[in-house]
Amino acid sequence: MKIVVSGSTGLVGQALVRALVNEGHAVTRLVRAASRRVTPPASPGAQPLVNDVEWSPAQGRLDAGALAGADAVVHLSGESVAERWNPEKKRRIRDSRVVTTALLASAAASASPKPKAFLCASAVGFYGSRGDETLTEDSPPGQGFLAAVCRDWEGAAAPAADAGIRTVWLRFGIVLHPSGGALAKMLPPFRMGMGGPIGAGRHYVSWISLDDAVAAILFLIRNPSVSGPVNVCAPEPVTNLEFSRALGRVLHRPSMVSVPPSMLRVMFGEAADEVLLASQRVVPQRLLEAGFQFSHTDPETALRHVLARP
Repeated sequence: MKIVVSGSTGLVGQALVRALVNEGHAVTRLVRAASRRVTPPASPGAQPLVNDVEWSPAQGRLDAGALAGADAVVHLSGESVAERWNPEKKRRIRDSRVVTTALLASAAASASPKPKAFLCASAVGFYGSRGDETLTEDSPPGQGFLAAVCRDWEGAAAPAADAGIRTVWLRFGIVLHPSGGALAKMLPPFRMGMGGPIGAGRHYVSWISLDDAVAAILFLIRNPSVSGPVNVCAPEPVTNLEFSRALGRVLHRPSMVSVPPSMLRVMFGEAADEVLLASQRVVPQRLLEAGFQFSHTDPETALRHVLARP
């Protein structure tokens, strides 16, 4: 297969490119400053497995020829949301998702031949904070800045869908791996025995191991019957308290130091309520219905795997 990937330097993007190359697929990485490096082929005379193509979303520049004939375009770019927000930060969060998606979807629509599939990252933030309500892909959008960004983010892929390209919105939960994302930030205090739940820890966390996230993307690339929104998260969302206890058990450390929500609001402002305290009890209904098999269905098993703990 020929797969085009944006956001290839991120946690999921790097792992996805590795998996594709290991399977022998040709990968085109969309990068802001092309290195012009290629990964050598496995045998003499074969085509290189990875090449870089430069694009500039800020300037609206992307050669549609880079997408022509692709089996799938996987769009994973996006500014981190786990920081204190100000107007400039919120603009970057939105533009890094909406502007890039609009450019990529329009290029896909104008490519000849068109890509077979367009898989665009989104997030469970689409649903807003919903307490203990069970959320599926059929649930309506929620309220708040991140929910609005996710709606616009998914809407920006319309040119691809309107052109008849199978379009999938990947609504990611928290992706677990020690090299990045939320888990990387949690590990230092937990390893020092200073970790614990946020407040009472009653808010729900939707999560997925990095291996399962990559496997789900590969599954969706290969499954032409699936389109529209897909929740990319494990089938067992848990409360923040349950997740904290699981991480403590895996690390053999206490997990009793509760972080007051008021302290987080002082540190992170608006982002505290929308990122750290939001409750999203999301289940992957469409992945399960399509027959996807998760390797890690409970957080303790997933954490033992990603942290290489027996």
